[in-house]
Amino acid sequence: MLKNSPNGYGLIAIVIHWLMAITIFSVFGLGLYMVELTYYDTWYKGSLDLHKSIGMTLFIVLLLRMVWRFVNVTPQSADNNASRFEKGLAHYGHIFLYILMAVLMLSGYLISTADGRAIDVFGVVSIPAIPFSFENQEDIAGEIHEILAWALIVLSAGHALAALKHHFINKNNTLVRMLKVLPSNK
Repeated sequence: MLKNSPNGYGLIAIVIHWLMAITIFSVFGLGLYMVELTYYDTWYKGSLDLHKSIGMTLFIVLLLRMVWRFVNVTPQSADNNASRFEKGLAHYGHIFLYILMAVLMLSGYLISTADGRAIDVFGVVSIPAIPFSFENQEDIAGEIHEILAWALIVLSAGHALAALKHHFINKNNTLVRMLKVLPSNK
């Protein structure tokens, strides 16, 4: 089952979810490593280029993920006992995660293109800079990028804890539905 059903997520949604989760935590770790490097460190340019390439690729995957979510059915809540508040929190939490990721990646783009140069993505494609910039663009976008990166990690950790709560405390299949494709009649 590639597509979502009313009872669970399809293979495409599951793969994109986990691919993005692993990549986001990895690129966050790379970012923490990068900020400790000086210009003269051996891996300074390589880590920066890798971070930019992964970030731009992740942005494209995020756009594809949002389109996929829009054209697919959203599975019903696996927790029949969830309050209206919990369901609202989950719904708006997911929307906030998408917005946070998009703005985080946009701020990274603004950092990287502040000098007017394009971003080279793995030597395959070049993403052009916008034809204008604003004063202190790199510094302002850098501050925003750092704050949003930490916010994304904290919110993602909360998202993971909520999934674990559903699995171990509520004893429903919220987490299982994102680990494997379930038959559509379950």
